[in-house]
Amino acid sequence: MSGPRILIVDDELQIRRLLQATLARGGYQALEATNAAEALVQARTSAPDAVLLDLGLPDRDGLEIVPLLRKAGNAPILVISARDDTDQKVAALDLGAVDYVTKPFDSEEVLARLRAALRERVLAQGATAKVRAGSIVIDLPNRIVTRENAEIHLTRKEFAVLEQLALHPGRVVTHQRVLAAAWPHERDHRIDYLRIVVRNLRQKLEDDPARPAILVNELGIGYRLMADT
Repeated sequence: MSGPRILIVDDELQIRRLLQATLARGGYQALEATNAAEALVQARTSAPDAVLLDLGLPDRDGLEIVPLLRKAGNAPILVISARDDTDQKVAALDLGAVDYVTKPFDSEEVLARLRAALRERVLAQGATAKVRAGSIVIDLPNRIVTRENAEIHLTRKEFAVLEQLALHPGRVVTHQRVLAAAWPHERDHRIDYLRIVVRNLRQKLEDDPARPAILVNELGIGYRLMADT
């Protein structure tokens, strides 16, 4: 099962390798481009889900290709650059980048910003934002779950939990993240609540709830929705 594809645009081999390792840890596939020309080709032909863009490219200033990348594939663009002055950040955001991380960067921060960008992209797709896992289709904007076009009734809590997993298809979502989203007003986030809801979801979604293939447990960490895309 493959995760979202992320295009790394940076001419420094060491940075590309570091970002590759970071993306792999987050469950993403990495694509590479070493200059602006390669980046634009990749954006048109490989349809990345997001772009990590350095501004100091050898053939063209990275700021110049932000709008071109947006037109080529409409993937969210996160700038990762050594340029830390406010004007550069504002310029990148005004041109269409969704976020800006300054080098040297923290890998966990990059992953967090990337998750946010991908989540916003899913929500921005409106009625087309559907996640598929085998015969199960999760329509996020309309809050409908179906199997072979037949609607599956879920409680509010069940959908809230499933939604958090569907926003990160194919990747582990921690217990704490799911609990905070599904029980936002509870100070005591007890994992027992979550386990009960997941058990009920498996009864409704899995062909064999005793051997889950859609809602998979990552021992001691969280859950993963094994989505098709």
